[in-house]
Amino acid sequence: MGFEFQILDKLQTIHTPLLDRFMVAITKLGDAGIVWIILTVILLLIPKTRKSGVYMAVALIADLIICNVILKPIVARIRPYSINQTVQLLVTPLKDYSFPSGHTAASFASVSALYFAGRKRMAAGALIVSVLIAFSRMYLYVHYPTDVLGGLIIGLLCGCIADMIIEKVMEKRSRKSR
Repeated sequence: MGFEFQILDKLQTIHTPLLDRFMVAITKLGDAGIVWIILTVILLLIPKTRKSGVYMAVALIADLIICNVILKPIVARIRPYSINQTVQLLVTPLKDYSFPSGHTAASFASVSALYFAGRKRMAAGALIVSVLIAFSRMYLYVHYPTDVLGGLIIGLLCGCIADMIIEKVMEKRSRKSR
């Protein structure tokens, strides 16, 4: 974990009051996956975008199960600020474990779900927000770089899972309607 603390500590050297406020605001977009849940609900409510909303909903549910129900309790990795207590936190300390980054996983699950649903422009916009959220988790010293990397991989995997599930369901419906 030495190299991870080197990265996190290096990020502490770029703090400015403006960047601090920006990173806190960006990370709040990912709190409880709220920005992605809101987008999912909006997409589900509009008939033209409902399919994309379904992709996102399935990906976010898969993410919730894999990250919060399975991995976080099994890995039980404590957060970096619990080890290096000299860092001044800009956000409220969290009660759950560190690996994987749930903010990052939900963000990239949403990006990949949008991509698989055929919403490539929307996915590109979501990708920018997702990268900022992922970076903010390290900048704010609440996740290790490998937590963020793990969240990114799991998020992309959840988008793939959503695609496979939805394709199977559509295939079954297609066979039944013949």
